[in-house]
Amino acid sequence: MALAERAGLSELVGERVAITETTVASAAANPAGKLASIIAGMAAGADCIDDLDVIRSGGMRRLFDGVYAPATLGQFLREFTHGHTQQLASVARAHLVNLVQASGLLPGIEDQAFIDIDSLLRPVYGHAKQTSHGEILSSGGGVGVV
Repeated sequence: MALAERAGLSELVGERVAITETTVASAAANPAGKLASIIAGMAAGADCIDDLDVIRSGGMRRLFDGVYAPATLGQFLREFTHGHTQQLASVARAHLVNLVQASGLLPGIEDQAFIDIDSLLRPVYGHAKQTSHGEILSSGGGVGVV
């Protein structure tokens, strides 16, 4: 979480995530803090709202200040719409760039690019194709780079 904060996670959330209409007025308060709590909980192994209580146990309060209860975080998440997930995707893209810069990963990336080109994927149907109906198979042929 220290690296995430050094890379500007809270600032990005503050700039890009706006919850203006809510059913519970307090649910939209401090989205940066609530998202940081959710991310910290997921990093500690939480995979559902109730598991987010992991950041309130043991010595975690020494690491995090302003830890939210799982019920509060659940209220916050229930306010999300598709537009909010797009805002979070924007935060994730910008944060990835910031993480690379803050951590020194990919030295020389300005000078070279890595391109991953996957095989063509298409739906196939019928028993002759040795798949069940609608399964996706790789064509086996690579796609050329021009």
